[in-house]
This record gives sequence, C-alpha cells and structure tokens, in this order.
Amino acid sequence: MPRDPPGGLKNTLLKIENITSLNSKNTHINCFACRDVIFSNIHTTAPGDSPNTDGIKIGESSNIQRHDSVIATGDDCLAFLPDSRNISVTRIHCGPGHGITLGSISSKSITGLSVTNSSLVGAQNGVRIKTKSPSQPGSVSNVTFQHIQMDKVDNPIVIDQQYCPGSGCTAPKTSEIQITDVKYIDIWGTSNTETAVNFKCSENKPCTKIELRNINLNYSGGRQANESCLNAKGVASGKENPKSCLQS
Repeated sequence: MPRDPPGGLKNTLLKIENITSLNSKNTHINCFACRDVIFSNIHTTAPGDSPNTDGIKIGESSNIQRHDSVIATGDDCLAFLPDSRNISVTRIHCGPGHGITLGSISSKSITGLSVTNSSLVGAQNGVRIKTKSPSQPGSVSNVTFQHIQMDKVDNPIVIDQQYCPGSGCTAPKTSEIQITDVKYIDIWGTSNTETAVNFKCSENKPCTKIELRNINLNYSGGRQANESCLNAKGVASGKENPKSCLQS
C-alpha cells in the first residue's frame, strides 16, 4: 500500500505541469509513495543510447494521471513498479526509448492501469509487462492498453516472465507473478521484427484472461508478422494481424 508522506502530510491533489527535463543523468522523474497526482505537459529528452534515463518511474503510488506529454529517452519512457494502482495514462508520445513498461516486478502487485490514445515511434518496445524470474508471489491485473499507434517499434506487444537481468541467468526459472485480465484494444502500426506480439508467460502461473481486440501490426520488412505464445490463455476478436495464438 502507498505510504503516507513524512510528517503526516497528505495531499488531496497535486498538479505538476508544463515542465521540460533535458539530459538527466538518471531517471527524469520519480513518483514514489504518491497519491492523487496529475502530471501534464511534461517533456523529457535524453539521447536514445543514454542508460537508465527513464522518463518517469511510478511505484507504491495510487490515483496517478499522466497526460499530454512527449518522452524521448534511453530507457523506459514510462515504468510502473510494484504497488502501483489506479494509474491513468493518455496522449503520450514515446520515442526513442524502451517503451511503456510494467515492471520489472518480483513481488507485490500492479493493478488498475490504463494507457490510451498514445503513440510510440522507433522505440525498442511498445507496451511491455516484465516479471523477474525467479520471483516471489505477486500479481499484475486489470490492465488496459487501448488506441495505441506503433511506428517501427522493435517489439510492439510483450509479456516477458523470464526477465533476469545481469549475470547468472543461464536457464529460465519460474516466475510466481500471476498476470491476469490484460486487454490490448485497437493497437496498430509497424513492427521492426517479425514477432509483433510475444507472450512469454510463466509455466507455474500462466497468463489468464488476456484479450486481443482489433490488433493490426505489420512487419516493416515486408513479410507477414507473427505472434508467439507460451503459457498464455485468453481470447481474440475483430482484426487479427498477426493471427492470435492465445489458448482458449
């Protein structure tokens, strides 16, 4: 649960707007243990090869809104960390960068997140959920990605439950994070790789209630894009480009 600020101070509503952050040496904006915050018209800029320059990290926070912002960076444009809940993101432009990422998460939960009416251009990832492997029990649930344009994004839609940064990761371990009730609605554009949708879910905790609706992603190399599924269960409807491989 989000912690109260030091000294018992509690904000009923905080607005942060009309700010430009240029060439930060690390994360541009951190939002931890926050409640009821609105970020608007925030521009963050760093070279695409600059390490650890996330646009904004949000963790242990609730009731956060982020809208009408442009993010160009060398790491995640937006990163949502454990104990994030009730987060709304709309009209975000990301690129370059590593995309819009939930995680990595190795315990606890992320729930109640929506990303809508946004675009990613030349990013390494589009919308990504990543959990560490191995991990403690936890969950990612009630997540919606809707009305999102991908323009030459390397990996437009990703769930990676075998994420293990650093050395010593010679074989996949099992994540104990349960991913459920994740919706991908009206996502279109181009992928720089043939596998435009990649669901790599946990063997012990398969992804459930994944929904793909009106997905239209073309491979920029000219061949047909494809979808890869491992331990992923859900349904697909409407446009299916690439063809869904979700288990029913």
